[in-house]
Amino acid sequence: MTLDRLARTDVVTVDVDDTVDDVVETMRTRNVGSVVVVDGDKPRGIITDRDLVLYAMDDDSLTARNVMAEDLFTVDVDADVFTVIDEMHERKVRRVPVLERGELVGIVTLDDFVRLLAAELDKLAAVIESESPGQ
Repeated sequence: MTLDRLARTDVVTVDVDDTVDDVVETMRTRNVGSVVVVDGDKPRGIITDRDLVLYAMDDDSLTARNVMAEDLFTVDVDADVFTVIDEMHERKVRRVPVLERGELVGIVTLDDFVRLLAAELDKLAAVIESESPGQ
């Protein structure tokens, strides 16, 4: 299975030059725990609510560029789900922007994978139950 059916396409983004106050307001109004930081249309980093807690919120001079995690791990929309899960585990990240031909088209989170795996386990349990003797 690839990410093309799993990745959410409603990615919330901020510009690298947006102030931290703007980032906080975007995350609050959009009710998200992370935003992808873009420079033009290219993803350059990610900011999570945890990142914001680590910075002094009273410094008006900070921008998204100052706060974002710069070593951005991205995956292609055609990437295999289990390969991505392994890579996320290795890199200790919870959210990954999804690209198609270098363009941001979605985001996938560990929560998305948990929901997917839970649904697949439910299907497997139903098959086992229906095939069990005496049922």
